Formats: sequence, C-alpha cells, structure tokens
Amino acid sequence: MAQLQPARGTQDLLPAQMRRHRRIIETAREIAARYGFAEMSTPIFEFTEVFARPIGEATDIVAKEMYTFVDRGGDEITLRPEATAGIVRAVISNGLAQQAPLKFFYTGPMFRYERPQKGRFRQFHQIDVELMGVAAPQADIEVIACGRQILDALGIGGRVVLELNTLGDRESRAAYRDALVAFYKRHLDDLSEDSRRRLERNPLRILDSKDEGDKRINADAPSNAEYLTPASRDFFDGVRRGLDALGIEYKVNPRLVRGLDYYVHTTFEFITTELGAQGTVLGGGRYDGLSEIMGGPPLPAVGWAAGIERLAMLIEEPPEGRRPVAIVPAGDDAALPALKLAEELRRAGFVVELGYSGNMRKRLQRADKANARVAVILGETELARGAAVLRDLDKGEQEEVPLAELADRLGTFY
Repeated sequence: MAQLQPARGTQDLLPAQMRRHRRIIETAREIAARYGFAEMSTPIFEFTEVFARPIGEATDIVAKEMYTFVDRGGDEITLRPEATAGIVRAVISNGLAQQAPLKFFYTGPMFRYERPQKGRFRQFHQIDVELMGVAAPQADIEVIACGRQILDALGIGGRVVLELNTLGDRESRAAYRDALVAFYKRHLDDLSEDSRRRLERNPLRILDSKDEGDKRINADAPSNAEYLTPASRDFFDGVRRGLDALGIEYKVNPRLVRGLDYYVHTTFEFITTELGAQGTVLGGGRYDGLSEIMGGPPLPAVGWAAGIERLAMLIEEPPEGRRPVAIVPAGDDAALPALKLAEELRRAGFVVELGYSGNMRKRLQRADKANARVAVILGETELARGAAVLRDLDKGEQEEVPLAELADRLGTFY
C-alpha cells in the first residue's frame, strides 16, 4: 500500500513551521490592534456568488482556480479564495455599513486550485486588514503604514520595497481601459493566448503578464498617468504626501494594476527579491465599488492581504518558547505524587513534561531531549520528608527543596 501523503498543494504545519506562522499572526494581530483594527472571521465556505459576482464569471480565478461544489442541499458552495469578498458580505449581511468607519483584522486559510510553487499552495494562509467607510487618502495611508510596521516588526522591512500606483477614479480607469484596448488590438497577433482572452474583459491584467512577448509589447503601452482626472491626481498626491510625512519610502510603478473593475485609486505591493518571481509578500488597494457590486450600499474601502507562507520563508526561526520543567518519579510509589505535582505546576504557569514510562535514567534522557531547564526528581525518601530533588540540567547541580517552596524556587530559573 502506498504511503499516504498530503494532497498536492497542501502541507502539514508541524511544530517548527507552526511557530513561524504563529509569530506572524500574533505580530500582525498586535500591531493591527494598535491601529484600531478589530479581529473578525467569516466562514471558510460561502455561496459561490459571493466570490463569482465581484470577481466575474469569466475570470481565471472563477473559471479555473476556485474550489466549488454542490452540497447535499443543492446549493453551490465555494471554499474562499480570498478574504475581502467574505468580509464585505458579512458587512452587508449584518447591516454594519451604517456603523462605518469599520476596521477589521482577519487571518485564516484560503483555497485556490493553481500550480503549486515556491511559497504558494492550494491551501494557503493570509493575514488581512480592511478599512471601510472612509473615502479620504488618510485611509490608504493608514493601512499601508500598518503593513509597513508589521513587516518591520517581523524583521524583514529592510528586505522589501513598497511599489505604489494609482488606477484613478472610475472615469480615469474607463478612459485608460479604452486606450489599452486600442493599443493591444494593434498587437493582437503577437499577444499570448491568455492576454488575448483578457483583452475584452480586463485588459489591465495584460500589463501584469509574465509572458516574455507580452512584456516586450507592454514596454510601449500607454501609461495611465495620461488619463488621470484632476481629482485622481489630487487623491494620489494626498497619499504620497502622507507616506512622505511618515517616512515610508516607496517607488511609483505605473505598471502596478488591478484587473477587476471595483478597484480604484491606490494600489500597492511590498515586494522582495528573495523569493524568485513570486516576490509580492503583502499587497492591496482601494476597492470602492465592491459593496455595490455585491448588492450592498456604497462603501468606500481599502485593504491588503499578506501570504503567511511567503512571510514565513523570510523571518528568522522563532524560539521554541519557555523551556519545560521535567518531573521524574523514582519508583512506582512516586507515580501518583508526580502526576499531582505536574498538574499543580501547570496551574501555576509552568510548562511541565511528565514521562509516561521508563526508569529514572531514561526519563532524564527524555528531559534533555525535550530541552528541559530543570528536573524535579521525586524519590520515596524525599517524598517522606515532603521534599523533592531539583536538578539544574544546564549546570548539573542539584539541591533538595521542600514541596511547599518548589514553585517559588522554580520561578528563579525563568
């Protein structure tokens, strides 16, 4: 029988990798809270229209990447491919728009059927912030600053570059779209098959093509800066002034786009060169039109998402945490007192390892393997005196300590 393996594009998060994930999540959660983002969560699966309506039935994500199935009740269900649509659905479902501004922090697994590659999986995990109900550039500045501070706290801020662009307002975007369609039609025969497919429904996505032939064509594509309305220019200037005031460095990249129609104004990505071609570790933008597309009220919004797997490849190995206390019973008569002592010390806040079997020598070997800081040896003689032997496993020294004083004495080791 073949050895069971995880499904392609998934991975087991064993303790060492889980420590990396936990550090990222806890760091992001703490810093997001400083900015006033409240943590929320939505179901892992939604009705398919939650994602298909805003993303568009004809896009690659809906057509090729979503995990969609019909449940036993006949409903079409999709595992969430991203967080934002579910959060907006939750705002609409719970009538929260009238409480705007709304600020949410979110973390959890997402699912996309795509070719697995470095740092990219079919089940992957994200951290996410969304700020809804603020139409001013201040919201864009704040979510970017929050992302910047999280990356700095993780120790990778100096290894990423913030790329920034504006899509303009809807009028600007429509004019630019028309210009791109006209330009690409003149190069139709030379475009890749994917780009020809995208031409009518989301031509901005062609600008992000990885095909070498498309890249050569894109070098001569019109810039959206030529089609920005005065209001759009003012908005982008406001974002840049705010980032400058906060000392957040950035590089304007006029090719940084979002193909979906509900995106407007600011778009941004923090990019590293250390992960190969898939260098984006945190990215987002303003999506003022999404709520209306989903049947909700007008609700300006801006946010970002970051892939935990990619961030985990960049951060330093987190420490294993507090070293345990090893309880070592010497003889059968010490087994129950050892069990009781282990529970008392855990209630007092200590990490305790209690071996399940073996003589004292084997238990001490396991204590070393568990990287225990101290061992508490319970022998019949010591127990009769209401005491235990406390062994410093780093120094090899030991002493007898009354059980009533044991917790206080252990506290001096940490």
